[in-house]
Amino acid sequence: MLFGFDPSLLKRWGWHMFTSNIGRMRFFLYSLGLWVGEVVAIIICIGATIGFEGLLNSAPGPSRQSLAGAVLVFSLIFVALRGNIALRRGRDANKNRWIVWSYIVLSGLYALLQAGTLLVIRFGDPESVPGGLNLVGLSIFGLWCTILWAKPVAGSNIEELTSMFDFDGPLPTPAGAARIATSSAPAVPRAAVRIPPAPQPFGRPRPAGFGKRGV
Repeated sequence: MLFGFDPSLLKRWGWHMFTSNIGRMRFFLYSLGLWVGEVVAIIICIGATIGFEGLLNSAPGPSRQSLAGAVLVFSLIFVALRGNIALRRGRDANKNRWIVWSYIVLSGLYALLQAGTLLVIRFGDPESVPGGLNLVGLSIFGLWCTILWAKPVAGSNIEELTSMFDFDGPLPTPAGAARIATSSAPAVPRAAVRIPPAPQPFGRPRPAGFGKRGV
């Protein structure tokens, strides 16, 4: 422990960040962020290898091997990251594993076809683009939508919350439930409350009024 900080907490938090379940919104935002990151990585690969002008003027074949190899490596890295969030989303929604793994496998196949397309594509000739690339892309998008719109398992969010903050005792009772429990307590009827009589003075009671008797 250094300056009151336990390094195991950082390790545990980092492990939890990559293994905890995620909901729809986080899955959507993570997927969008990874897609933008992959596009930026491909642009950087093109600029760092043969350049955009060299790509447009180059002939298909060995001159693009360095570009295709760099794109393939970065694409597989993003496939692994997308597979991680897909598995976490699948656990949150208790989705069939074959859907999640089909999404991961097809994403890896798409990365291979994408790198291979850079080797054979001729710019200005749409027929040089393999038709299977678009088919795989549509299949991946359909599986992604299925994983995104899956309903979460009841209680999954509260389990994630308790595991994150380490609640040892029972969960706190909401204030509304406490008020309902208080109002449901049986009321004591008024008839059951017995009021003791006022104390009487000792001796014979004095007649009402004043003066002599009979006046």
